[in-house]
Amino acid sequence: MNQPTEAAAIRVDLGAIFISLELSKSSWLVTALSLGSAKMTRHSVPGGDLPTLLNCFSGLRDKACAREGKLYPLIVVQEAGLDGFWIHRALETEKNITSHVVDAASISVPRRSRRAKTDRIDGETLVRTLMAWVRREPRVCSMVRVPTVDDEDQRRISRERKTLVDERTCHTNRIKGLLFSIGVRDYRPLRRDRRKRLEDIRTGDGQRIPPHLKARLSRELDRLDLINEQIERVETERDALNAEASETAPQSMLGALRGIGPEFANVLTSEGLFRSFDNRRQVAAYAGLAASPWQSGTIDREQGVSKAGNPRLRTAIIQVAWLCLRYQPDTSLARWFHERVRANDGRGKKVAIVALARKLLVALSKYATRGVVIEGAVLSRA
Repeated sequence: MNQPTEAAAIRVDLGAIFISLELSKSSWLVTALSLGSAKMTRHSVPGGDLPTLLNCFSGLRDKACAREGKLYPLIVVQEAGLDGFWIHRALETEKNITSHVVDAASISVPRRSRRAKTDRIDGETLVRTLMAWVRREPRVCSMVRVPTVDDEDQRRISRERKTLVDERTCHTNRIKGLLFSIGVRDYRPLRRDRRKRLEDIRTGDGQRIPPHLKARLSRELDRLDLINEQIERVETERDALNAEASETAPQSMLGALRGIGPEFANVLTSEGLFRSFDNRRQVAAYAGLAASPWQSGTIDREQGVSKAGNPRLRTAIIQVAWLCLRYQPDTSLARWFHERVRANDGRGKKVAIVALARKLLVALSKYATRGVVIEGAVLSRA
């Protein structure tokens, strides 16, 4: 049997030049596969230098034109990462350049226990993945739907508030820990009279607080006051945006439901419900609430939800699901939850609440986009 003397060439008759970008802080690696060439070329560009990157693209297009006698469009792909979407938006404004952002976790890689990984290998993998995606091969990868600048900017309010609340929790825990070490157990750093109570506190053995510890606690309270002030400003900005929104806006419609306050309405809207989905499976998958079965031969089991989605949206909708049981007990979803738990003799509430969150997210998506009210839901205002 005759063995081929050369490796099979990559199919490049797709009428375009395929380019992948490996982005880092110091340099950008450009991997390209042009028409008329079976080999990929690599070029290094200083990190953040967009004009040099565009000049590199022009050089690749000119070389392909010299070989083939025709100008071909460029199809560029990059992984979603630290650089965000500004490079993608800049490339989209250029003529004859189509840019894509791929979810890095959706690209298939070898399953060896010790697999090689370099920027060169990753760049070549991205080019092959992009070509397969252009050929419409199924389950090759998942391209990211890049949000608009306004949608991306609006979600910063809820994310900043979450960061500030976490910082406040760290400061309060640190204050409680410092006081616990001297026998003080009932101090509440978030009370309005926290500074007055600090003056009256005595240690567990009846002594005054040591001066250096008291000075540190005072500085911790200063930081706590600053964080509380910033949280109030962020919430004021959030409420102003909600007040400016029309009655048919998603955040206004969600805020009208009993049990959903302005913060949850803003998080649900900015993190997921501002988008349009084709079906309920896409809604659940975007929040990481899609099923992940494991089947092979006679093995057939569920691994739980995939969690391969927006974690902020998933956390918020699970919290809203608990609130739904309290403030919307007459809805069909709440009745379904209680019947499910009752059938299991009261067990499995945590599993059932995740299932309820998935159903609730789909129902809220229909309500926010098409006005389909959840059966039995009560509005907090007309």
